[in-house]
Amino acid sequence: MLKKYLRNFSILSCSLIPCLSGEIILNSPAQALPGESTEEVTTWIKAHPTLKPRSGERLFVSKSDTAAQRFTFQASVLPPGKVTFTKDRSTIRTERMTMYDGVNGVTTQRLEESLRVIYSLDIYQDYNRAQVVYDYPNESAINQARLAKTPIREALKGELRLGDRYAYWVEIAQPRQGNALAGQITVLLKADLDKLEAELRTR
Repeated sequence: MLKKYLRNFSILSCSLIPCLSGEIILNSPAQALPGESTEEVTTWIKAHPTLKPRSGERLFVSKSDTAAQRFTFQASVLPPGKVTFTKDRSTIRTERMTMYDGVNGVTTQRLEESLRVIYSLDIYQDYNRAQVVYDYPNESAINQARLAKTPIREALKGELRLGDRYAYWVEIAQPRQGNALAGQITVLLKADLDKLEAELRTR
């Protein structure tokens, strides 16, 4: 039943996401999220039944069947967006999942389901209930990108959400024609949301 569920949503190829029990997906709480120590997050990643880091992988995990399909998970002590100096190097502030699929394409729904698989149901629900505080691009930005002949900028579509527990950033590269091939979903501290929104508005 779970294999069918994961296959229908096509989160990753079957070899990249092992078959998890319903108990793990639905009831197991996320044990390490932004705001916790690097040691706690490293231990969580190491024990995670889906991430299963290889030897040498700690806060960055990469999984790939072929060059056409890749999935990464990265936890960082830095806030999302432009790199800024931080004195606290022991607390995780951002956890990001990125997906590239040159075969099936990437959708917002696939990214949302990957959030559900990696984290607990309560994080998934916090994301679903979260308020959209900014989405892009608007028509003006699209027209400017077309005049400047910058198709990559035109293709980037995303939104910022503010939940009760965390803030969330979802972005896919959606060309005018064809499927989006890449996307990312990020869990971040609510305190870092204003910085990220300001940068995205002026990007």
